[in-house]
Amino acid sequence: MTDGADRKSNQELANDLLALHQPGNPVVLPTVWDAWSAKVAAEAGFSGLTVGSHPVADSLGRADGEGMAFTELLTRVEQITRAVDLPVSVDVEAGYGLDPAAVVGGVLGAGAVGLNIEDTVHSEGGRLRSAEEHAEYVAGMRAAADRSGVNLVINARTDWFKGKYGDEASRVDEAIARMRLCAEAGASALYPVAFHDEATLAKICAELPAPVNAIARPDVDDLAMYRRAGAGRISFGPTWQMALTKVSAEWLDRWRG
Repeated sequence: MTDGADRKSNQELANDLLALHQPGNPVVLPTVWDAWSAKVAAEAGFSGLTVGSHPVADSLGRADGEGMAFTELLTRVEQITRAVDLPVSVDVEAGYGLDPAAVVGGVLGAGAVGLNIEDTVHSEGGRLRSAEEHAEYVAGMRAAADRSGVNLVINARTDWFKGKYGDEASRVDEAIARMRLCAEAGASALYPVAFHDEATLAKICAELPAPVNAIARPDVDDLAMYRRAGAGRISFGPTWQMALTKVSAEWLDRWRG
């Protein structure tokens, strides 16, 4: 990486990250978990990165779902942002029981310029925030970011599909309604997390007013499909780490004797 004096400011990095979100020409942000994986992705030529809570937790021997402390996550994020000269977004799960300003301050202080915020509240038994409550939390993050002078890229996530909430027949429309509220509250991108088929993803992308984040598996999925559907951003969740785990197990099995 370059000398610290040459590193872009958080505001410049945030603007760079936001500009990469182009529906139909999605930015691929590999989901990393440490400085090593971040450097691998950077050297492969990617323009930005996400830090995934699940793979970070696994690397620390913690459980996903806020099984690690927010301070542990921030320590890892800072290691990543010092290792690469790219805009970095971090999955802050549901906020670790903190108020929005504290989360935003921690993320920016660690050198990241974007975040994912989900509506499953792990610190309260895994309940799902109401649509209005989630939008209010997003609005609090946007206000805190505005006060900091950084156009933080807020990626509002809903687990409506993941948790199979509501009726199947109306699930897509209900998820869209939840995400629209987040966009109105100041979200930069919207993340209805699930492995959607092309028709479903296309409907979601067409009906939402902000770029849509889609999750993909780097070893089996097809970038062209995500482009056709209109996604604006692609991340891997824990799937890159999982794929590496599988192939590593195969290699190591050859050496067990």
